[in-house]
Amino acid sequence: MKHKPSIIFMGTPDFAVPALAALADFGCRIPLVVTRPDRPKGRGRKLTSPPVKKAAENLGLQILQPEATKSDAFYQAIAEHHPDILVVVAFGHILPKRVLEIPPYGAINVHASLLPKYRGPAPIQWAVINGEKKTGVTTMLMDAGLDTGEILMASETPIHPDDTAGTLHDRLAQAGGALLKQTIAALQAGTLQPVPQNHGEASYAPMLKKADGRIDWSQPAEHIERQIRGMNPWPLAHCFYEDLRLNIFKAEVRPATRAAVPGTVIPGFSKELRIAAGQEALSLLELQAAGGKRLPVGDFLSGMHIPEGAVLK
Repeated sequence: MKHKPSIIFMGTPDFAVPALAALADFGCRIPLVVTRPDRPKGRGRKLTSPPVKKAAENLGLQILQPEATKSDAFYQAIAEHHPDILVVVAFGHILPKRVLEIPPYGAINVHASLLPKYRGPAPIQWAVINGEKKTGVTTMLMDAGLDTGEILMASETPIHPDDTAGTLHDRLAQAGGALLKQTIAALQAGTLQPVPQNHGEASYAPMLKKADGRIDWSQPAEHIERQIRGMNPWPLAHCFYEDLRLNIFKAEVRPATRAAVPGTVIPGFSKELRIAAGQEALSLLELQAAGGKRLPVGDFLSGMHIPEGAVLK
């Protein structure tokens, strides 16, 4: 490919925005950006545009927001632009095979894991929850399967002990944009060698549900601490003190000062909320009662007394 490629970009959330910006910065022609329709959001149910739509508007690009992607009309809308490549980043729709086959150089996806590990919709969160030491981003050629296409390039990053799903998301989004630019440059230079995935090493990262945030205090403290970071910013790890929901944002593993039923408040330092777990204990550092503010534990305990012996569930 001697010329700058013509690319139709498909993406929706914040994670996809750096990839779109990278294509624009690289000088690619982007005749069309496809994203999800505007949706009501928040308590006021105000109609809100996806982040990719806002980014595309700022770049002065043409935008398409289909409700579905299986129609002849959608196929024609893509085909009439004769793109060299489709780039798909967290789009939110499954693309039909005939759409994937429109561009002569294929459809490239940016995925937030080191494939074949953590295929699926929540790779960042599950990498944190499962205690992985590293993760990354991968570019691959899309096929009819779920994240099963041939790998083009990959970029690793460590998962730090204090990383949340949110901080890792932001880092990987930037890494994805940079890797996409490298991938397009290599494709243009003719140096890319697609590598089939080892499907025997694949794992799946399912979509998170609100219920996944509920803390099971019978689990080891180390596991719960990772769950707290992996569920932040959504759906947030939580438990209940009597009927009051407590959202937990930050915690540290500490020794259990005495044997107790998991979930029991046990003795710790002053202004500390130390909870017995299945193994060791967890000191809660930042939390929020339902309807209240997110607070450091000292400020939280100044407004609410949770006595030793109380059991969080």
